[in-house]
Amino acid sequence: MTSSPLSRPRIWLALLLALGGLLRLLDLTDPPLDFHPTRQLRNSIIARGIYYELLPNADASTRDLAASIARVPARYEPPVTETLVALTYLVVGGESTMVPRVYGTIFWLLAGLCLYNLARRITDSSIAALLSLAYFLVLPFAVQASRSFQPDPLMTSAAFIGIYFLYLWSESITNYQLPISQSTSWKLAIIASILIGFATFVKIFIGFIVGGAAVAIVLFTLGWKFWRSPQVWTMAAIMVIPAFLFYFTGDRGNSTEYITNWSLDMLKLITSGDFYTKWLAFLGSLFGQTFIFLSIAGTLLAAPRGRALLIGLWAGYLLYGLSVPFQMYTHSYYHIQLTPIIALGLSPLAEAIVTKALSGAPRSLGSAVEGRLLGETRIWQAALTGLVVLVIGFQAYVARSVLLAEDFRHEPAYWQAVGEAVPADADVIALAQDYGYRLMYYGWRRVGLWPLASGLAELRGNKLNAEKIFAESAADKDYFLVTLFSQLDKQPDLKKILDQYPIAAQGDGFVLYDLR
Repeated sequence: MTSSPLSRPRIWLALLLALGGLLRLLDLTDPPLDFHPTRQLRNSIIARGIYYELLPNADASTRDLAASIARVPARYEPPVTETLVALTYLVVGGESTMVPRVYGTIFWLLAGLCLYNLARRITDSSIAALLSLAYFLVLPFAVQASRSFQPDPLMTSAAFIGIYFLYLWSESITNYQLPISQSTSWKLAIIASILIGFATFVKIFIGFIVGGAAVAIVLFTLGWKFWRSPQVWTMAAIMVIPAFLFYFTGDRGNSTEYITNWSLDMLKLITSGDFYTKWLAFLGSLFGQTFIFLSIAGTLLAAPRGRALLIGLWAGYLLYGLSVPFQMYTHSYYHIQLTPIIALGLSPLAEAIVTKALSGAPRSLGSAVEGRLLGETRIWQAALTGLVVLVIGFQAYVARSVLLAEDFRHEPAYWQAVGEAVPADADVIALAQDYGYRLMYYGWRRVGLWPLASGLAELRGNKLNAEKIFAESAADKDYFLVTLFSQLDKQPDLKKILDQYPIAAQGDGFVLYDLR
């Protein structure tokens, strides 16, 4: 083996983590409209409601309005990230878009550190682990998604930190050459199960992936006699019970509605071949199809324990995708948890390349020939290192460009102006962007929502009957606000109805109809 610029893993690890953190901390003060604004504004609204509820000296009317608006978004999972952010608002002295982005960055970097160590254990190569980590940290989609204000970054990070400890548990059980005691394996089991159970509690859909990983690792470690192990049953209980209690017992919020509307009602999609082509094409736009197939190839090349883990992860992801088929080709953030799976799968393939790249000159060729070949090898190793740095740098530049491509700082003032045009005590229904969340968050106006004409509605066979919906939902309202004119054009029957009413206020990008 020869020395290589890549043979200093600690330096490269620090540089990669610094780069990943820096990318995610760019443009911190821009409003959370850069990535799935509906979801980010939903969390912002709920966090603000919690913040004003906890704020000791909050104005009573402001607290009540914040709480009223916070009750509008459906509650599909417990407000873990929202509560954490609200508590931090108290510390920093008010709401700030920076808070959730900093938290998302910290979560992702911690997960990246565990991913690096896990890849190193699977491949026994620090350089391969670094390449896996580089993909995890600088992939443009991952940079955007991991800093967004929603539960998914915390869910993914906690899950894969837990999977790392689950892998350590497996090693502690089967690698008898290591001086690991029974108490150590118990500690690892408890840590892994708490983290995985917490991730499933944050958002239950990660249960497919962590479940696949846990089953694969347990079967690899203990075989079919796993049922004799008290550690296995303890881990299973800790992983399952918190999420089970929240999502399937007591006050479940809207989780049952979600399962019915987005899982059971959409299962018909999985019978169509078009669904799978859309799914794969969508993944290609996020992760690069070449990297997806290389990761699957790396899974097959991995050492037995690592191969078992990766197969379990991929199987869990496949089951997860079949459970929410519509989101698989429409909602990019539903795939954030695939990022570490692909990154980890790349590491065995990277190990094979690294092994070849770092191999020295063959022996028994004579000192002169060996010296010349050794010099050539070092040149090609340096060239390979330069290529790796160039690719990482390019992807980092793309990620940076995506973050800075749009500036949304004008949006709050605009929606504040719209909010001022709507009487504070009025009962309003709206055809507005992002389910009206922009108006509710920035304009401080609670509104009812008029349904959208969308592909999802057509898929469900829901044909909008404007007269019926208006009679049921809008006739008793004070005002009808329109800010989404593209939707109004798609609903000519609604437009005819609204033309019968006088305009109470009108401005740049909005019309307020008086229904009284």
